[in-house]
Amino acid sequence: MAIQQSCAELPELKAPLKRLVAQLTRIDQFIQARLRAIVREAGLSQHVARCQAMEGVGSLTATALVMAFLRGEFRHSDAFVAFLGLDVRVRDSGTQRGRRKLTKQGDPEVRRLLYNAAMSASRQPAWQATYQGYLARGLKTTQALVIIARKLARIAFSLMKHEEDYRPPTTVAA
Repeated sequence: MAIQQSCAELPELKAPLKRLVAQLTRIDQFIQARLRAIVREAGLSQHVARCQAMEGVGSLTATALVMAFLRGEFRHSDAFVAFLGLDVRVRDSGTQRGRRKLTKQGDPEVRRLLYNAAMSASRQPAWQATYQGYLARGLKTTQALVIIARKLARIAFSLMKHEEDYRPPTTVAA
């Protein structure tokens, strides 16, 4: 933590910072335990476990994906991605190519969690080559991470729709 390093110069802040970190850890553990209990009571543990098996996806992101999946009746992964607001809006006319951007129609928190999961997944061996491939093609970091977030959403949809366990890829095609 950068705060802890900068507080090392101020010894009077070291003890309060240590207590704050301990309290935050206890709060996080309480929230995680409560979330697991709610998921277990709702009978969604298997769906959450399937999603959590993906690289970069933690318990909070997995739970958010399951809850988003249960909010609608999606026939295919494109509909699920559009529901999350990760689909691209195209503004083209006959002769001009317009700007492409995300529709952002869905829950912004789920998009944020998926983006963070994509950042984590991009550091894993299974996704690192894909991420580097997008960067090598000239895409910006954010664009590459959004593409990976969309791929994670599609995989999560498939896992929940077909009720299959996640099989990690040896390499993911870009």
